[in-house]
Amino acid sequence: MELFAQARQTQIEQESPLAHRLRPRTLEEYVGQEHIIGPGRLLRRAIQADQLSSLIFYGPPGTGKTTLARVIANSTRSHFITINAVLAGVKEIREAIEQAQERRNLYNQRTTLFVDEVHRWNKAQQDALLPHVENGTIILIGATTENPYFEVNKALVSRSRIFQLRPLTSDHLRQIIAHALHDEARGYGRLAVQMDEDAVAHLVNTANGDARSVLNALELAVETTPPNEAGCIRVTLAVAEESIQKRAVLYDKDGDAHYDTISAFIKSLRGSDPDAALYWLAKMVYAGEDPRFIFRRMAILAGEDIGLADPQAMTVVASCWELYERIGLPEGRFHLAQATLYLATCPKSNSTMAFFDALAAVEKEQEADVPNHLKDGNRDKEGFGHGKGYLYPHAYQDHWVAQQYLPTALQGKLFYQPSDQGYEQRIREVVARKREAQLAAMLEAAAETPEVYTTSPANRQRDAWLQRAVANSGRNLEHLRQKLFEMAQVQRHHLVLDLHAGTGLLTWEAVRQAPEGGVYALTPDAKTADALRQQADKLPELERPHILQSSLDELPYLLHLRGEANLRFDRILGRNIFSSGENLALSPQSSVLQKDGRLCLVQSIPRRGQRLYDLVEWVGVDEAVVVKVKAGEEAIYADPDDPLVNWDEGDVLAWAAAANLTILQQYQETQVEQRRLTPAHLERWFGHGSLADGRPRYGQRLLAAGLTPIELEQIAALYRRQLTDQTVNWHTRHLYLIAVNSGQ
Repeated sequence: MELFAQARQTQIEQESPLAHRLRPRTLEEYVGQEHIIGPGRLLRRAIQADQLSSLIFYGPPGTGKTTLARVIANSTRSHFITINAVLAGVKEIREAIEQAQERRNLYNQRTTLFVDEVHRWNKAQQDALLPHVENGTIILIGATTENPYFEVNKALVSRSRIFQLRPLTSDHLRQIIAHALHDEARGYGRLAVQMDEDAVAHLVNTANGDARSVLNALELAVETTPPNEAGCIRVTLAVAEESIQKRAVLYDKDGDAHYDTISAFIKSLRGSDPDAALYWLAKMVYAGEDPRFIFRRMAILAGEDIGLADPQAMTVVASCWELYERIGLPEGRFHLAQATLYLATCPKSNSTMAFFDALAAVEKEQEADVPNHLKDGNRDKEGFGHGKGYLYPHAYQDHWVAQQYLPTALQGKLFYQPSDQGYEQRIREVVARKREAQLAAMLEAAAETPEVYTTSPANRQRDAWLQRAVANSGRNLEHLRQKLFEMAQVQRHHLVLDLHAGTGLLTWEAVRQAPEGGVYALTPDAKTADALRQQADKLPELERPHILQSSLDELPYLLHLRGEANLRFDRILGRNIFSSGENLALSPQSSVLQKDGRLCLVQSIPRRGQRLYDLVEWVGVDEAVVVKVKAGEEAIYADPDDPLVNWDEGDVLAWAAAANLTILQQYQETQVEQRRLTPAHLERWFGHGSLADGRPRYGQRLLAAGLTPIELEQIAALYRRQLTDQTVNWHTRHLYLIAVNSGQ
């Protein structure tokens, strides 16, 4: 009986759809989602170490949520149970929990429960899981196409790490197609299949980042195309177009797309961008949004964001709404378009045909995500950072500011062309000027706040420890760290390298800001490395930073020895990595920086630092002696044999240029701190003989500049008299540098 069941299962597998047969079974076969499953990322480490906590995978259809769960099932030693929330109820939940409890009691084995379409469960069904997730009886892995912050029980969300999956790129889909055509066991490798390049391009473009869609279309194309006389199945563009004809727009009228798109539409109207407003309007209409809902939001905007600036705006919306109610669709789309254009430009317009240009773009252009700063931030700003970076137009002069409203792929696309009639004649120049400013704003896209793709439950004990760790620094150091991380824009899923870990000033903040990524701390000093490891041991194993003991130039070799030769960091951070000057002679390690990754440095510049001669009052001292003192001190910073102090910001910029890094931002800041000067400082400056490292003392430098021994004794006495045990304002010049790896 068991033999027949096994044979039947094999037959089912062979006859299942191509998309099911080709599901990856291991991490190595998995395609896409490098931001959460790439080398060194927390989720990959957790899977490999079999130390998973409860997870929720959130993303569009066909991005690999269920597949990733199956990969985990093949990798874990725990008992794995799969439930589909569409088919299962409380009964199935109880059975799964009973199995989990039995295995835990009898075999001390954990149970992982995968719930597909977890958002389909009602509150009671989700609540039934909660106590068993809480006490560790089961590890929950949920998959959902809906925003978990809105659709999933908040108690479950707070106890789970959330990973957002992105639509697959064109390269990913091409890789999947190639695998399907060459895999003999599960794909079409046993057949002679030839696909024209334009056919591949059509499938990839129309699939819109959905692996299941592209494989279903490929399967239909291959299975329905007879072989030619040579036995070859040729898939042409015509065949591909028949296999997948229309792009599906991801839009759920009760989900994220609904709120994010209407948010983008309203913000585009408020920002006086008719092109973007028409695009988002076309997307809503194409997806079947209720036009009454759109009219209602426009009526609110007419009173809230236009008001008495144009009293006719509300009248126009009301008139268009009333006419729509009388006429209905499809002709009522003209009135939607007219109200939209009026609110975006304020003067009345009759160019509603532009709406159909936008509609055509939705049907034909590559689908693009709502830019993150235009998304609705009311529900999940903290979780995913939606709405972050949005510039509120009312806060700027003339109540307008240039920023990105259209998707990146459609920047520069013009839908609305003002005519030379009526009010439109007056606004032609205004619209043209604003479009020029919008195009200029495109250049800022490199600095756009990136999407947040992962969240995790709060760990108060860990967060409290990290808060104490990063708080053990002075006010000035805290300022440096804060500024550097603001410029670095570290995301929760990033891989971060601290180039000069030292006391962990940057390391612990990186651990706080990238909990679902990974943090590596580099230090050449064994003692420092041991101290950092002792501190890291206080964190859970998977959340600890990796402490690397190595010099900067040996870093790639060290990663190779660790089996991480392909590791690439999203952010490389460093504070005072050139303090001794020797690192300026090394080749910058951009080879370990991800393409488009950022190198973020803050560096004190010795040549721009505090001068001792500025700390004393020179009243009663011979002017000639003062000149020699100043010349002697300045000569210190020009000594070619002293790499500790003989360099400035130009050398750092040259160091970055040597690695072909593109500098995004650089600026200098002078920091003032209160420093108490002790007798030890004065002894170091004016004592006898050279310093322990062989470098000449300050007094010896002054003698070399022409001071006589008697004059030097007078200067030393002056310094000791005015500075010993005194607190002075000590100035330090810092260079902040952000550079990006543009790739080869």
